[in-house]
Amino acid sequence: MNADDAATRLDASLHQRYASLLFWGSRLSFVFLVASFYAYLSKALPSRVAPEHLSLYWGYPLDTFLERTNTPIGWEWLRHATCGELASLTGIAILASCSAPCLLAVSCVFLRRKDRIYASLCVLQVVIMTLAASGILG
Repeated sequence: MNADDAATRLDASLHQRYASLLFWGSRLSFVFLVASFYAYLSKALPSRVAPEHLSLYWGYPLDTFLERTNTPIGWEWLRHATCGELASLTGIAILASCSAPCLLAVSCVFLRRKDRIYASLCVLQVVIMTLAASGILG
């Protein structure tokens, strides 16, 4: 086996690791989305806006909708994630963050290979995504 075959096999394992984590993360988020939406519609979770009344608010501008439904803005939804209509946001948050664990797992492989630049780029991507999601920068 030559060096090119070994590199190709290692690259394939990196792709496989990333893809496997992404696959399971996306499946988990989908299951959470479906379960939380069902819990909302079946009224298994308490809600701020009853499912049968939600359509009454659809035509309002955003600020009016938020005011009349008392919907939290920003990361405030986390405090109310057990409310039926907000529980599905947890599934969306899981889906949106699926690439972070994938990048961190691949960065560990890069570190073992002594590819510090690639490892740093992966970690930097996670830091940038976290800062963007947090709203700290604006």
